[in-house]
Amino acid sequence: MMGTRPLACKKVLALSRRVRAAKEHSPVIEKARPEVTLAAVNVLLIDDDLGIRGTLGTALETMGHQVRLAANRAAAEKELRAESFEVAFLDIRLGAENGLDLLPDLLRLSPRLAVIVITAYSSIETAVTAIQRGAFDYLPKPFKPAQIEQMLERVAKTRQLEIRITELEGQLSRPGAAGDLVESADPQMQRLAEMAKRSASSDATVLMLGESGTGKSVLARQIHRWSGRAAEPFVTVSCPSLSRDLLESELFGHMKGAFTGAVATTWGKVAAADRGTLFLDEIGELPLEIQPKLLRLLQEREYERVGESKSRMANVRVIAATNRNLKDAVARGAFREDLLYRLDVISLSLPALRERPSDILPMAEAQLQQLARASGRAIRGFSEPAQRALERYAWPGNIRELRNVVERATILTQGEWIDLIDLPPSLASGSAENPLLGGPYSVDEIEAEHIRQVLRRTKTLQQAAEILQLDPTTLLRKRKSLGI
Repeated sequence: MMGTRPLACKKVLALSRRVRAAKEHSPVIEKARPEVTLAAVNVLLIDDDLGIRGTLGTALETMGHQVRLAANRAAAEKELRAESFEVAFLDIRLGAENGLDLLPDLLRLSPRLAVIVITAYSSIETAVTAIQRGAFDYLPKPFKPAQIEQMLERVAKTRQLEIRITELEGQLSRPGAAGDLVESADPQMQRLAEMAKRSASSDATVLMLGESGTGKSVLARQIHRWSGRAAEPFVTVSCPSLSRDLLESELFGHMKGAFTGAVATTWGKVAAADRGTLFLDEIGELPLEIQPKLLRLLQEREYERVGESKSRMANVRVIAATNRNLKDAVARGAFREDLLYRLDVISLSLPALRERPSDILPMAEAQLQQLARASGRAIRGFSEPAQRALERYAWPGNIRELRNVVERATILTQGEWIDLIDLPPSLASGSAENPLLGGPYSVDEIEAEHIRQVLRRTKTLQQAAEILQLDPTTLLRKRKSLGI
């Protein structure tokens, strides 16, 4: 509470003039202006007064918004479980119920809901309490349509700002990533990008196939940006990263006490992706026990949190990716055939980097210039021997490995040009098969190259882990840190 009080007080002080000016009588809403300047949103209006529900509901609909009405707690919770809403107008007095007591429960049902508290019995104290309990803002009665529009515009601007910040953070962490795919000069990549753009206009499930590091997650995010859901969250679930129980909880959420360590009720990634895109990375690693629940999510748009019997609706677009052959997994009994059919509505196969050689040097140069600018280094490019080494290398780790190689070279080089000595041993040797044992390379570099070669020669992560005598989870972590 101490952390929220200063923010609450600032918001309340900004509202105090309106609060003091509010009159304690039945609100009157003027006729709404016919012109609509704000994008339509789903609004839940919670008020026990039939007249207010009708008047305010009509005003919102006149502005172009979709409106559902609720007179009490039970009706409001029912609406939230059945449909997704961006905004809720909540009256403080709901008959014998207190709207402020309902507010936290509304946010538990819909964490991203912007709740605007309304009341004819306004005071600084109620405004403070409303903001502290999670309200987006406070609107004293009576109010005019212009005030409602301004409030909804603030909600839209706040959401856009949050999404923009998330997007910028993602771009900073993946410099040039999208351009590696959608700006490619390779004909097969150009066809793939065009198909991805066409798929973005629908809510159909997309299945991305390709080796590790080919840019599946980058293309998934780009499809989200091209889609009608671009203003909503893009949420990633890494299927091999957790145990079965923890993965189920991360995906669907859990109730307090559902299992040992479940000390609080949590919302999962499905709820976090509400109205947006849910990206399931390495779907081929999804445990069999969870697959029926994912199938239900895809077929019926329903799911249940762990430890809860109540079904919840999901409004998400699903994109999945894998480096496995799922048909072989179905034949081995490791993947459900009906789930594969549900996932494989639109299939996009990303080629390995070695299959698009014309892109290697342009991508390496672009990445080098971005990294050089970020580090303040005056690096002009790659020497001719370094360019030849980049072109003839097999790139088992694909785009991800290329980025790591360029970043390493940017750090190690002492001149204006990246030379052979600045490249890893596998590239400097002129062969991906013969690392320079006994050369001027660290044990970590030799270990990394050995792991790369074993992964190239094995079909599954489990096989590679057995050869390397590593736990599969440890190998997965090493593989990601090495960018392969």
